[in-house]
Amino acid sequence: MQSLLVHVHPTNWSFLWDALTAFALRLCAAVAIIWIGWWISRRVAHWLSRQSSIDATLRPIARDSAVWGVRLVAIIGALSQIGIQTASIVAVLGAAGLAIGLALQGTLQNIAAGIMLLLLRPFKVGDYIDGGGGNVAGTVEEVNLFTTRLTKPDGICEYVPNSALWSNSIRNFSRNPTRRLDLEVEISVRDDVNRAIEALRTLALADPRVLAAPAPQVMVTRFDDSIAVLNIRVWSNIDTFWEMRWELSRKVRQTLNDAQFALPLRTRELHIVQSDQRAADAPDAPDAAATQQTP
Repeated sequence: MQSLLVHVHPTNWSFLWDALTAFALRLCAAVAIIWIGWWISRRVAHWLSRQSSIDATLRPIARDSAVWGVRLVAIIGALSQIGIQTASIVAVLGAAGLAIGLALQGTLQNIAAGIMLLLLRPFKVGDYIDGGGGNVAGTVEEVNLFTTRLTKPDGICEYVPNSALWSNSIRNFSRNPTRRLDLEVEISVRDDVNRAIEALRTLALADPRVLAAPAPQVMVTRFDDSIAVLNIRVWSNIDTFWEMRWELSRKVRQTLNDAQFALPLRTRELHIVQSDQRAADAPDAPDAAATQQTP
């Protein structure tokens, strides 16, 4: 028996050593596959980020999809290298994905909304939009599967869920090349309205940022208390719209002052009519007293 044990133990240790050596080699190969996969994914992400031929709106999605696609292949290859059956892993991941999908319905809505935004393209990176039921406004910086990153006019970064944008109307202020400006001006009703219209039309035509077609218009919109409200309606390119707006607003008052138009003051006349019921009832008072004194 002792001789038998002496001959068996070295064989068992040799078999165990060979098994551990093979497993260590497979484990090192798996680690190397994961490291190479992560390295390749970073290189692919860097390459896609520099590709100007890819639209700026689609670039983040393409980059993330390529990165995680390469990493998923590396993970599956590493697991198969150490002897784990990848078919069972895929089945488990499918069942887990279904359970996670039922638990995270809101997240799936954001993913579906992100896909629809990327397909239909109601806006792109660099557009100024107003959406989310009027609660979201800013310049689009990046569109991901879950959120859209905006920069608000005051410079604050805002992340908006894609479902909030997709489920409400979206106003894109940058899509059309031109934009209309309606600027209200008040003058006194005692001033010459026609002369004020001509002065304001001349001001609009003199601005180089105002488009010739459609032609600038100046019209009377309403009379309010003691003033007449005029409307200057002009068209401009979107890249010069705000500059034109501030410039016209600054020059309107100076133009009216040069044309001898006084600063309009809102005044309201009140006519008070007071009826004295005692005066109307006074002639009947003696008759009533005489009636009371009659025996």
